[in-house]
Amino acid sequence: MSQPDLDTWRAQVRQWLATVLEPARQPESTGEPADLAVFHNLPEDEERALLERCRAHQRARFDAGYQALTLPEDVGGAGLTAAHAAAYAEEESAFEVPPSTELISVTVRLVGMAVSLFGTVEQRANYARPFLRTDLLACQLFSEPGAGSDLAALRTRARQDGEHWVIDGQKVWTSGARFADYGLLLARTDPDVVKQAGITAFLVPMDAPGVEVRPIRQMSGGASFNEVFLSGVRIPDRLRIGRPGQGWEVATTTLAFERTASGSGNRRKGGTFADVLALARSLGRTGDPLVRQRLADLYVRTELRAATVDRVARTSAAGGRPGPEASLTKLMASDLLTRTGQVAAELLGARISADTGEPGTYAWTQHLLGAPGYRLAGGTDQIQRNLIGERVLKLPPEPRVDRVPFSQLSGN
Repeated sequence: MSQPDLDTWRAQVRQWLATVLEPARQPESTGEPADLAVFHNLPEDEERALLERCRAHQRARFDAGYQALTLPEDVGGAGLTAAHAAAYAEEESAFEVPPSTELISVTVRLVGMAVSLFGTVEQRANYARPFLRTDLLACQLFSEPGAGSDLAALRTRARQDGEHWVIDGQKVWTSGARFADYGLLLARTDPDVVKQAGITAFLVPMDAPGVEVRPIRQMSGGASFNEVFLSGVRIPDRLRIGRPGQGWEVATTTLAFERTASGSGNRRKGGTFADVLALARSLGRTGDPLVRQRLADLYVRTELRAATVDRVARTSAAGGRPGPEASLTKLMASDLLTRTGQVAAELLGARISADTGEPGTYAWTQHLLGAPGYRLAGGTDQIQRNLIGERVLKLPPEPRVDRVPFSQLSGN
């Protein structure tokens, strides 16, 4: 199929967006941005209301044909190029898009895409399409207390029992688990092969007997993350995603989508350069040469990240799976988030340590307390650097001593 002309398609996107969204408002210059939180800190009723607003927009986008733009048509996508996806993101940034959540991003940009690529025809119809449209919501059951950066060392087990699988284990840092219908879970199904080869992926109903979700209170005050306990959870084999033992491929593909989403998504995460500039103006600090230098550095990094996101998108193969280049944008995004908070803290000084009622000051604590988590989400900064070094720069890999059956590793 021939690709639509990019400029013509972009104009069509702009016209459609104008029918469903309001134009974006210009950043306020009062030093009091609307939301500086990196992760949501909302009561449950407000979180549910936000989810419904997000789902309404995602459904409209799906129905108009603008969801999953780079997925091939034969697995439920639009079959367009990465340049079309970048153009859509650019056009959408000019409008007031409902603020999204981690759960919406995971459902649409991770789980929905993974099930589309690895699921059967039946699974794509029953799950991938509802995920992409947000008729169903899905969380990601990957990380474990003893297997964070080394995800392949996970210990959650799944044993086959006839036409069912029985799952026991624990997952942690699961965004939005309380509101999810399903979880994309990785479990060890064969301990007698190397650790990456013995993992299988499943869709687990979050209301299944034996599934317990416990919110984790974050230092920023919110509880958007959860730990999930699975005790004798029985699921039918039809909820297995991919072949037995193909879970690591499912995981690495999903994580590549996550890094692409984390590095290039339009969803606001914490404060931005415009917010820092507004803060400096409200405090009367823009005449200070040192402040101007810090602002200039932050602006350059903001523009450099945007240019890199565009370059990676335009050079990515259309319809394929994200490559290690996604680690570049993820690393730049987490670094920019950290530096943004640092500059804001330098401007505020003691104002950031207590709520005096002065506009646009203490609110920055939500950014500062949330930014460290973003350096862990989707793979730590150290993991991103390893991926860039080994798979982008082609440097020699680190020595590996764990190329033995998982059951032979210490402690297993």
